[in-house]
Amino acid sequence: MVADDCVSWRNPRILFILLLIFLCGSLAGAVAMRYGLQPHFYKPAPYWSEGGKEISLQKFKKELDLTPQQADEIETVLDDFVKYYQTLQAQMDEVRATGKSRILRILNAEQKQKFEKMLSELQSKQPR
Repeated sequence: MVADDCVSWRNPRILFILLLIFLCGSLAGAVAMRYGLQPHFYKPAPYWSEGGKEISLQKFKKELDLTPQQADEIETVLDDFVKYYQTLQAQMDEVRATGKSRILRILNAEQKQKFEKMLSELQSKQPR
């Protein structure tokens, strides 16, 4: 067998095919994560509802070996965070409601029904 007949990694066709295979695999992985797997991996945190704050605080105390003073200060920080988060959430809800009402004023009756249906479909697709 002659050396020129042998397939080489330096062959532009082979390099192009490998690059193409790599890009297709990357694209397939990105599409799978976006539309299939992401809702299973990403679940929003409860932000200390239903006793979650106490669980977090106890875990911090145990794993970080906090002094009582540090634990009190961290509890204050967590309380402030929860209040801040709830305020932001309320503002976001208000912005959504205002935007929805402004859109509804523009639409006719038939369009309003379709719009409401679109919103309900979007809400059913959101991960809980």
